[in-house]
Amino acid sequence: MKCTDSMNERPSMYTEREWARIMEKEAAESKKQRHLGIILGLLFLVLLLMGYSVYYFVFRSHDYVLVHPFEKTDTVYGIRSGLQLSDTAQAFAADLCVTDQDVNTGAIIIGAEEAALFNMEGQEVVYAKDIFTPRSPASMTKVMTALVALKYGNLDDIVTVTETALDIEYGSSVCDIKVGDQLSLRQLLYGLMIASGNDAAMMIAEHVAGSVEAFVDLMNQEARNLGATDTHFSNPHGLTAEDHYTTAYDMYLIFQEAMKNDIFMDIINRQNYYAEYTRGDGSPVAVTWESTNEYFTGQAQAPDHVLVYGGKTGTTEDAGACLVLLSRDLYGNPYLSVIFHSENHETLYAEMNQILSLIPN
Repeated sequence: MKCTDSMNERPSMYTEREWARIMEKEAAESKKQRHLGIILGLLFLVLLLMGYSVYYFVFRSHDYVLVHPFEKTDTVYGIRSGLQLSDTAQAFAADLCVTDQDVNTGAIIIGAEEAALFNMEGQEVVYAKDIFTPRSPASMTKVMTALVALKYGNLDDIVTVTETALDIEYGSSVCDIKVGDQLSLRQLLYGLMIASGNDAAMMIAEHVAGSVEAFVDLMNQEARNLGATDTHFSNPHGLTAEDHYTTAYDMYLIFQEAMKNDIFMDIINRQNYYAEYTRGDGSPVAVTWESTNEYFTGQAQAPDHVLVYGGKTGTTEDAGACLVLLSRDLYGNPYLSVIFHSENHETLYAEMNQILSLIPN
């Protein structure tokens, strides 16, 4: 075949009719290729546009700037600051009971210096009496001790009791552990909350943080993280000490956080706890720690429409008789009640029953 000077020049081997047919076929194929290229280009642009849309609406659109970030130096992250809060602040408080004043104090008459009832399900302050005044919390302190131990400790650790356990007020409540005893951190935690063991509190603190002082620093750090800004701890057990205080509202914040842990919920619901461990000389110890909660011992009876789930007692000369209590109504809705500085144990439970009577039937 001879070379041609042009693609359109008909080779001598083809007739004019055959060449016209070939050229027509090539033109159609060329047109088809152009159309395919256009379609592929448009498809690429569509995919590019879809990718940008996903990026913008799914990721970029969530990069909001906080207009009114919380001031952590204010009580409860600025809830009481009096400022008009943005939706950001409302989101923070969405699962909290919030007030900045007394609530429903005319409903009951009690002598306790500070008291409250919180509807945990409805995020409502049902009753509040002077709940922002810092006071000594006595052994209610141990709610925070338990919270920190659960967060930072390994409950299966075996703890050897040291002289630190004895560095407490003589005659205060104890688990009666001895120097050299070996028991688990879990057992110490149950003894702390059920028997209100001050010796257990000291050993928990030393084991978890390396020293009691370091553990107390963790307690205060956690309080700040929770917005419990009217709280400061000086020890892990709650015996009277300088600069050791909290409020009914801060106790609510601390207890609510502790409730997120299943082990904490198991502990506060127990009437007693049986523990087996070893003395320093290798001899076995078997003991049952009984609850200090009179609703569990049968010395106090809650209103018929209220089921007491559990809580923490506290008693010192400075703090009076104290109690933080988790209860449920007949439908299972949780309520948290707190009393600071009731006159004595008998008055404490009588006044707590008045507060529990405010839970709807």
